[in-house]
Amino acid sequence: MDQTGITTATPKSPWGSLTVDAPACSLTDVMSEQLAKQLDDENEFPDLTESVSDLLLSDETGADTTSDLMLAQMLQMQFDREFDDQLRREEKKFNGDSKVSISFENYRKVHPYDSDSSEDEVDWQDTRHDPYRADKPQTTPRKGFTGKGKNITTKHDEVTCGRKNAARMDNFAPEVLVGDGLGMDLKLPNQVFNSLKQHCFSEQRRSARLHEKKEHSTAEQAVDPRTRLLMYKMVNAGVLENINGCISTGKESVVFHADGGSLEEGEEPVPDEVVLKVFKTTLNDFKNRDRYIKDDYRFIDRFSKLNPRKVIRLWAEKEMHNLTRMKKAEIPCPQVVLLKKHILVMSFIGKDHVPAPKLKDIKLSSDDMKRAYFQVLHMMQQMYQECNLVHADLSEYNMLWHEGKVWFIDVSQSVEPTHPHGLEFLFRDCRNVSTFFQKRGVSDAMNVYDLFNAVTGLNISVADEDEAEFIAEIVALEKRNEDHIQRRGKKTFPVLSEENDPPLKPGAAD
Repeated sequence: MDQTGITTATPKSPWGSLTVDAPACSLTDVMSEQLAKQLDDENEFPDLTESVSDLLLSDETGADTTSDLMLAQMLQMQFDREFDDQLRREEKKFNGDSKVSISFENYRKVHPYDSDSSEDEVDWQDTRHDPYRADKPQTTPRKGFTGKGKNITTKHDEVTCGRKNAARMDNFAPEVLVGDGLGMDLKLPNQVFNSLKQHCFSEQRRSARLHEKKEHSTAEQAVDPRTRLLMYKMVNAGVLENINGCISTGKESVVFHADGGSLEEGEEPVPDEVVLKVFKTTLNDFKNRDRYIKDDYRFIDRFSKLNPRKVIRLWAEKEMHNLTRMKKAEIPCPQVVLLKKHILVMSFIGKDHVPAPKLKDIKLSSDDMKRAYFQVLHMMQQMYQECNLVHADLSEYNMLWHEGKVWFIDVSQSVEPTHPHGLEFLFRDCRNVSTFFQKRGVSDAMNVYDLFNAVTGLNISVADEDEAEFIAEIVALEKRNEDHIQRRGKKTFPVLSEENDPPLKPGAAD
């Protein structure tokens, strides 16, 4: 309205409404926190994330495109979607029907607000076939194949078999650690799976054997539960006062020291100190030692009827019989107290829990060593002629020095001279004895040939002391004697009067 009172209309600008400049303010007002808060409230912008999400969910035709930022974001998402579609087509064309595929996932333009892209962007473990978390059971159809044409897949497909083999690893024994392949596309070739399966079964059998060996065998300085029970029964019955511990171990037995008690029959006293010779129930140590017992006429009938474990009891019984023969001939050796299955209780050679030293470990004077040699010679003659035995394992390891004389031990493998290899065993014993005493400086020690003839009374002589020829004579003598025993049924060994005459006892040729 002007001064005349007439109202005049303001002409409308073709460029829209005029922008009114904001009133000027001082620097003090600009620095004011209250003014900054007021401006922030007046020019509050909507949350970009919420606005874009709402925009994506709404119809594109009705979207508000007044904001340049929003319009640019929508254009960018459309460009990324088209780029991803083109990338998928290129990937499919590149891979074709090949079983080995290449992924272009790393080249995709994944947008944070692209709903289609976010659905495709999942964890890589879920994009592969997981044999452990299959939606449907993976069964092979009855016809044995799936697909049609060139896309046919049989049950022998390498990938299918590999995945099945990886899943079958869960059926292995719990003690076989196969690892955790959850979520991984594992493929195991048939050859590798079969090898692992065979190894699993082998380990199971090995574990069973070790468990059985531990429960039913006697190892060094240890006994199995059955043997331990037998030892406890001896203590409870009063035969033994207590068992003090292991004093010796060998290839075939473990020896324990114990304090003696008394036997039930007539309360016969037991020596104050005894030893328990526990024959090992493991079979490995007896595989090469059966020839000492299977050809012995005393056990030949029983040997063939027993299983390998029960044969071990015969060793304890055989040593008991051999020691009894030696004791009757007054040969220094342990006295048998009791035999219980594979445990042999004998008198202790020693004093105050200290076993007598072996001949190889003690240092004797020259006179004592000479006296020991002649004593061993006499004992070997007694065993052969009076006891009708051959030690078969005589050496400085099986001879003890106690109370100024030599004692023989370990006669479980001793055989009679009529044994098919009895003279060969005796020749080996003579070699061990002759070698030991010659090394210890006994000048009167005979060589192996003279010692053998002195023990047996067989005057076998060879030129130039040829050992091979001497052994050949021994083998021929054994063969001739074995044939004669089979014809006559006699068990005595010895001397040949004439080449074709039957064997005679020692001294019969004189």
